[in-house]
Amino acid sequence: MMVSRSCISLLDLASGDIFNLPQTPRKIQRVMTVPGIISKVDGNRSNDGDFDALSSDGCEKKIIVANFLPIHAQKDLKSGRWSFSFDEDSLLLQMKDGFSSDTDVVYVGSLKVDVDSSEQDEISRRLLEEFNCVPTFLPPELQKKFYHGFCKQYLWPLFHYMLPMCPDYCNRFDRLLWQAYVSANKIFADKVMEVINPEDDFVWVHDYHLMILPTFLRKRFYRVKLGFFLHSPFPSSEIYRTLPVRDEILKALLNADLIGFHTFDYARHFLSCCSRMLGLDYESKRGHIGLDYFGRTVYIKILPVGIHMGRLQSALNHPSSSTKVKEIVEQFKGKKLIVGVDDMDIFKGISLKVLAMEQLLQQHRELRGKIVLVQIVNPARSTGKDVQEAKRETYETTKRINDNFGFPGYEPVVLIDRRVPFYEKTAYYALAECCIVNAVRDGMNLVPYKYIVCRQGTSKMDEALEIASESPRMSMLVVSEFIGCSPSLSGAIRVNPWDIDAVADALNMAIRMPDVEKQLRHEKHYRYVSSHDVAYWARSFMQDLERACKEHYSKRCWGIGFGLSFRILSLSPSFRKLSIDHIVSAYKRTCRRSIFLDYDGTVVPHASIIKSPSPEVISVLNNLCSDPKNTVFIVSGRGQNSLSDWFAQCENLGIAAEHGYFIRWSRMSDWETIPIAADFDWKRIAEPVMKLYTEATDGSYIEPKKSALVWHHQDADPDFGSCQAKELLDHLENVLANEPVVVKRGQQIVEVKPQGVTKGFVAEKILSTMIEMETQMLVIMVNLLVALEINNHWTFTLSRYFDRWLLVGVSIFGCRADTSRS
Repeated sequence: MMVSRSCISLLDLASGDIFNLPQTPRKIQRVMTVPGIISKVDGNRSNDGDFDALSSDGCEKKIIVANFLPIHAQKDLKSGRWSFSFDEDSLLLQMKDGFSSDTDVVYVGSLKVDVDSSEQDEISRRLLEEFNCVPTFLPPELQKKFYHGFCKQYLWPLFHYMLPMCPDYCNRFDRLLWQAYVSANKIFADKVMEVINPEDDFVWVHDYHLMILPTFLRKRFYRVKLGFFLHSPFPSSEIYRTLPVRDEILKALLNADLIGFHTFDYARHFLSCCSRMLGLDYESKRGHIGLDYFGRTVYIKILPVGIHMGRLQSALNHPSSSTKVKEIVEQFKGKKLIVGVDDMDIFKGISLKVLAMEQLLQQHRELRGKIVLVQIVNPARSTGKDVQEAKRETYETTKRINDNFGFPGYEPVVLIDRRVPFYEKTAYYALAECCIVNAVRDGMNLVPYKYIVCRQGTSKMDEALEIASESPRMSMLVVSEFIGCSPSLSGAIRVNPWDIDAVADALNMAIRMPDVEKQLRHEKHYRYVSSHDVAYWARSFMQDLERACKEHYSKRCWGIGFGLSFRILSLSPSFRKLSIDHIVSAYKRTCRRSIFLDYDGTVVPHASIIKSPSPEVISVLNNLCSDPKNTVFIVSGRGQNSLSDWFAQCENLGIAAEHGYFIRWSRMSDWETIPIAADFDWKRIAEPVMKLYTEATDGSYIEPKKSALVWHHQDADPDFGSCQAKELLDHLENVLANEPVVVKRGQQIVEVKPQGVTKGFVAEKILSTMIEMETQMLVIMVNLLVALEINNHWTFTLSRYFDRWLLVGVSIFGCRADTSRS
């Protein structure tokens, strides 16, 4: 675990030195010693945390961080030499097309093979020099606990809506596996720190393996430009809240500047978790969804990833693809192909797809011998009983169907369970009448996109298929409702994969649909897929990340919190913290002081169930009020009866109730009413409306006051309560448009009160009354002095006395003492 420096920041905050920050970033030259060790090149520690930033040169880098590098690594067993090459199918490599040609892209991640510790330094050097890659070498035991343990056997099933009810199929939460996850994320963050210049570089972190990495980077570099994209689903709050470390992961993600999701559903679930678990609200800012988090705006990006058009078209033009197409045409002559390509795991719904094929053949005898489902099974990415069970069920179902409906020369279901070359997959895509993706839950799934592009074809593929280049193109898609690409494919037939009958009907519809309609659906899909490729996705995300980070150096920030609760507090440059020494000095110098205190959140914590003040608070208030130089007021929106009861022991305490509509200078004085509003007929209109919403919103209630009505929803469901509050606000504004009232929404409340009744008005009234009293006293004393023909020196002294009272009375509101004289 990285040691938190937030304690230093808090000490700086208390001392008032936190604001001695440079207004423009400093350029610091990169110094690299040996891998894993960073030299400190500047002894001046900045409160911004960027004191040892590294820079290779003045140019900007894009640092792409993911679990695995886009590298193929292979070791020759005889010579012991390693050979490396780029993985052309890797999304991380393909997304470079979205950046300008002069952008320096650095990859940080692990290799998919184990490397002996004695070889790691040499391999690190080679990968950095030849491929711009920085490998993270995790010890084998840590890798096992981190990736195969916490990621694949706990986090991945949970994010796909599988709760760990039964330990036979997925692991229950294990604190040791979580610690391995934290340790691995820390190692990845350390590698990023070796190559980053936080003033210029952008960091883009990918997927659920590295969800707490943003905290480690933000803790080191307060203004790091950091984006995160989740490639898996984000579960609903009902699922996510079962995660024992839910707050730690949410807070870590919020240390990014931009968080990306494939669909609005995934983003909505994330925002709901932030609302329900952290109490954060979001709003749309000029079309961009933003969360206000301790003064920082964390933006949400919703855009599905695309495919690499050039890579697919090159594969279609490859001679091997043409050869394979001819073989497939000969093998399945006279039959229509339905293709599926999926990983072997429990969420891809392969067995459900095969069952739907069985149902189709049972219901439509005329299709027997005429259609074939070719299911390509990619190797499983994880191990476990769940994978073995899914594989066993798929094979058993396939055998039953082929035995029941097959005959010599015809197998209804063809399973290809081996590593299939890319050119072979493109050949099957190009020939298939229909593609079915039947996953019960999947993050994105690009198979439908690839199928559409392959059905569009190329000139060489047209030659292999012996079709004219101008011939119409057609494709049909049957896709699950529960995959990320589904919303973007409006022409596909969407299905519930659990409904076998519906999937069978969808396949039948796809096969029998008229060619004209197939062509129209294909054209619509191809326009979208070709214009929203992987380059478009990467470019759009990076543009939004730049926009999210553009105000980094226009704010003052410091770190607070320890461990994984670390976050950045960001404030406007004009913010000035009141100096405790200055307040104490001014307090001692002045002859008259005005002290205004709010109630909820100041005298009593917001989260407190007991709303009455504690004996300690009463004692402090009585001590303040006992000083004849002090005038102390509680200024609150609460009612006069409650405040009177709670502060019955404070004889000299002033109270301004209901935002100052009622004012009492001490316990013995009478309540005064602001003569702004005397007509409360509007209550007869507002109260029935509020009652209507109270009856419809469980947990809400109305707080009636003499001058106002308040609708509370803090005990209601957060999402529903917030939705109802917006509706109520709009409803009340319409029905009270001609009344002398203000309808406003506050912290989990909607309030209606007379116009002009505000806490600011109360403070102005109290101060003006006190000034008037002081002026009258001053006039009496001056007249007395004149009458007694005392030296003018005393009159000058009295005027200074009055000036000093006004000075501190204003400064108590946060203004600088040297500019507040009046």
